[in-house]
Amino acid sequence: MISAKNGINIEEVLESVVKNVPHPEGDENDSLRALIFDSYYDSYKGVIVYIRVKEGSLKLGDKVRMMYTNKEFMVTEVGYMKPGGLVPCSELSAGEVGYFAASIKNVKDTRVGDTVTLSDNPADEPLPGYKKVNPMVFCGIYPADGSKYGDLRDALEKLQLNDASLTFEPESSVALGFGFRCGFLGLLHMEIIQERLEREYDFDLVTTAPSVIYKVTKTDGEMLYIDNPTNLPPTAKLKLWRSLL
Repeated sequence: MISAKNGINIEEVLESVVKNVPHPEGDENDSLRALIFDSYYDSYKGVIVYIRVKEGSLKLGDKVRMMYTNKEFMVTEVGYMKPGGLVPCSELSAGEVGYFAASIKNVKDTRVGDTVTLSDNPADEPLPGYKKVNPMVFCGIYPADGSKYGDLRDALEKLQLNDASLTFEPESSVALGFGFRCGFLGLLHMEIIQERLEREYDFDLVTTAPSVIYKVTKTDGEMLYIDNPTNLPPTAKLKLWRSLL
C-alpha cells in the first residue's frame, strides 16, 4: 500500500525509481543544450525559465543564447525546484531539471520548446522542440478605457508566457479604438483568457464576436487565409471560401 497523503511507503517508491528508472543521458562536457518546458514572470527577477539540461552545464554568470529567438542574456540566478519554492545553486548539469533567471523583461524572448545554449560555445543544433499549436478562433479584445491599452498589452504578454497557444496583434476600430486581435484554441479557451484578464488584471473589456479562419480562393487563383471577415476581398474577386473549423 502507498499513500502520499499519509506518507506510507514513500521512501520505498523513491528507492524503486532510483533502481528501475534509467538515468538521463547526456555529457556535461558538451556544449550546453537545455530545453525550456515552462516559465513565468516574476516582478523582481524577470522571467523565470524552467529547463531540462540535456547536455553541458549552466552556471551563474554564464551568457546564454535562445536558439529560436537568438536573444542573449546573462544568468543572474540558477537553481532547482522543490516543494515550497526555488532553491538557488551554483550549477545545473546534464540530466538535471531546474530553472534560471537572467533579468529577462520581454516575455516573448522565452518560448516553450526553445533551446538554451551558451553564447561563447553554442551548440550546433537545437533540441527537438514542441509542435507549435495554431489558434482556431479569433476575436477582438479592447479596453473599455482607452488609456489602458498599454496595460492590456502587458497583461496579454504575461498570459502568453505560460500559454503558447494564445496569439495577439494590435488592431484598431473606428467605434472601439485601439485593441488586439487575439487567437485561441477554441471558445472555451477564449472565455478563460477573457475571465483571467477581468479577474486577475481588473480590466473592463469590450470583445467582438468570435470568428474562425477562412480559406479563400480568389478568381485569379491566389489563396488566402483570413481570420477576420472584414478582410475578405470584394465579392467580385471571390471564387471560393470556406471555414477551416
